[in-house]
Amino acid sequence: MGTLLVLIVFALFLVAIFTGGYNKDLKGLLEKSTVWDWLTTVDHKKIGILYFFSGIFYFVVGGIEALLIRMQLVVPQNDFIVGDTYNELMTMHGTTMIFLAAMPLIFGLMNVVVPLQIGARDVAFPFLNALGFWLFTFGAILVNLGWFFGNAPDAGWTSYVSLALNEYSPGPGIDYYVLGLQITGIGTMISAINFLVTIINMRAPGMSFLRMPLFTWTTFATSALLLFAMPPLAVGLLLLMFDRLFGANFFDYTMGGSSIIWQHLFWIFGHPEVYIVILPAFGIMSEVISTFSKKRLYGYTSMVFASVLISFLGFMVWVHHMFTVGLGPVSNSIFAVATMTIAVPTGIKVFNWLFTMWGGEIRFTTAMLFALGFIPTFVIGGMTGVMVALPPADFQYQDSYFLVAHFHYTLVGGVVMGLFAGAYYWWPKMFGKLLNETLGKIHFWSFLIGFHLTFFPQHFLGLFGMPRRVFTYQPNVGLENLNLISTIGTIGMAIGVLAFAANVVLSFVKKEKVPNDPWNARSLEWTIPSPPPAYNFVQTPLIRGYDAWWIEKQAGNKSMKPAEPIGPIHMPSSTFVPFLMSLSLFIAGLGFIARENFAAGILGLIMFFITMFVRSFDRNHGCHIEPEEFDQANKGVKA
Repeated sequence: MGTLLVLIVFALFLVAIFTGGYNKDLKGLLEKSTVWDWLTTVDHKKIGILYFFSGIFYFVVGGIEALLIRMQLVVPQNDFIVGDTYNELMTMHGTTMIFLAAMPLIFGLMNVVVPLQIGARDVAFPFLNALGFWLFTFGAILVNLGWFFGNAPDAGWTSYVSLALNEYSPGPGIDYYVLGLQITGIGTMISAINFLVTIINMRAPGMSFLRMPLFTWTTFATSALLLFAMPPLAVGLLLLMFDRLFGANFFDYTMGGSSIIWQHLFWIFGHPEVYIVILPAFGIMSEVISTFSKKRLYGYTSMVFASVLISFLGFMVWVHHMFTVGLGPVSNSIFAVATMTIAVPTGIKVFNWLFTMWGGEIRFTTAMLFALGFIPTFVIGGMTGVMVALPPADFQYQDSYFLVAHFHYTLVGGVVMGLFAGAYYWWPKMFGKLLNETLGKIHFWSFLIGFHLTFFPQHFLGLFGMPRRVFTYQPNVGLENLNLISTIGTIGMAIGVLAFAANVVLSFVKKEKVPNDPWNARSLEWTIPSPPPAYNFVQTPLIRGYDAWWIEKQAGNKSMKPAEPIGPIHMPSSTFVPFLMSLSLFIAGLGFIARENFAAGILGLIMFFITMFVRSFDRNHGCHIEPEEFDQANKGVKA
C-alpha cells in the first residue's frame, strides 16, 4: 500500500514538472497567493524569516520536552514518564534543541542581516539558499515523525553505538534520526557554502575584510567551521545507516567493527558545533553592546583574530569528550591543553565587551539586557568547561549532572540569550515594528532568573553523584530539594518565553512603523527602509571604514555615498523546485525507513535526480527592476 501511494505521488510529481501544473488557471491562482509566494521565494530576507520562525517552533517543542523531563524529576521515584518514553524524550530534547532550534534561529538572522551588512542585494546563490531551508524543513519533519508512528529516537542526542545499533534499538526510531539529520545536514552544508561565497565575493566597494561588522565575521567563521565539521557527521550517519539497514559492521565490535570510530566522527563534528552556534552569538553581542554603548567596538582587530583562532582551535579539542574512553595519558594531555588554550580568545572577547561599555552612554534596552546577562552566564559555563578539561577531574564529572549544567550554561545561557538579544535588536529591520520594551524586560528577568534556578543547582546534583539520563532517583540522599528547585526554575523560563510570544503577536497587531534606524546604530543594514525592499539597496553604497554608517553620520551625511549610478537591478525569480527536491529526499528517507523493501526510497531518489535534471534546463534567469519601478521613498540610501 505504501509503495502504491508513493507511485501515485511520483506520477503526479512528474505531471506537475512537465506540464507546469495540473491546471493553468489553478496554477495562476496559486502563484498569486501568499502561501505560494513563501513556498517559492528565493529572497534571502523571507528565507531568513522562515528559518527564524521554524527555529522558534522547534525551540518551543524542545522546551516542552524539557518541561516534561523536569516534571518527571521533581520528586524521587516518580512514575510520570519512565523507561523507553523517557529515553525518547531525553533524546529528542537534545536533538531538537541542537539541530532543529539553535541552527535555524542562527541561519535566520544570518540570512536577514549579513547581505545587508555587506551592502549586497542578495546572497550569492539564491536557489541554493531556498534549497537549504526546505532540506532543513523536511529533514526536521522526518526526525520528529517517530513521535507519531510509535518509536522516536531513544539512544541520546549523540546516538552512541552500540546502543544505536539494531540489537539494542530494534525499532525504526534511530532510522528517523539518521536519515532526518542527513537531509538537514545537506541543507546546512549548502547554506555554509552560500554564506562563504557571499561574504567573499559580494561585499560593497570599500568593504575590506577588516571593515566587516563582527556579526558578518562570525558568520564567515561559522560557515568555515560547518564546511569542515559537517562531513565527519555525514560520514558517521552514513555508516550507521549501512549498519542498521544493510547489515554492515562498521560499529559492531562483535563483528570486527569499533564503537570508538563513531565517537571520533561524532565529536569531530560535535565540538566544533558548540562554536558553530556560539560564534554568531558572540557577533550579536558585539553589535548590540557597541550600538547601545554608543561606542566603537573596543579591540575590533583582536576580536576578529579571536574568532578565527576559536574556529581553528575548535577542531583540536574533540577528544575532551572522550577522556574516559582509554586513549591514554599522552592523548588526554594534548587535548586538555588545547581545551584550556581555547579559553584565551574567548576571554579576549569578554574583556573587549567590558571595555566597550566602559565610559559609554549605555542604554538598557531589552537587547542590551540580554547582552549583559549573557556575559556572566557564559563565563560561568566557560569556567566549568575549563574544569572538565582536566582529565583527572573529568573522570569524576563524566556522565553526571555537572556536565548537564555546564553545557546548558554555554548553549542556553550563551546561545539562546544571544539569539534573544539579536531578535530584539533586528526585529524592526525584519518586520518594520519594534517589540514592546516592557514585555521584553519581563521576558528577560523571568528567563534569566528561571535559567539560573534551573541549571545552577545541577552543578551540585552532579557533584553529589546524580548521573544524567536517569528518570528517577532514591529519596533521602540529598537530591530532592535541588531537583525541586531546578524544576521550579523551568517555570520562570517558560513565563519568559510566553512573554516573548505575546510580544511577537502584539508587534504584528500594532500599526505604527519604525524609521530606518531606530537604535541610532552603526552598520549598513540601518541605512535602508524597515523592512527592506526586495532589492535591499537602490544604489550599492561606498564604504569608507569600519562602522560605515556611523562614519557618515559623524560627518553630517544623511545617506551613504553611492558607488554606482541608479540603474536596473537584476533579481532572481521565485521557483518551486527547491521544495520539490526536498520533498523527494523526504520520500526517499521514509522509503528507506520502511525496510520491507527499498522501492519507495529508490523512487524518492529518482524523483530528486529528475528534479535536478529539469532544473538544469531552466532558462529563467530572473528579471530586472527598472529605475521607474523603484518606490520613490526608497531612492538613495537614506536614514
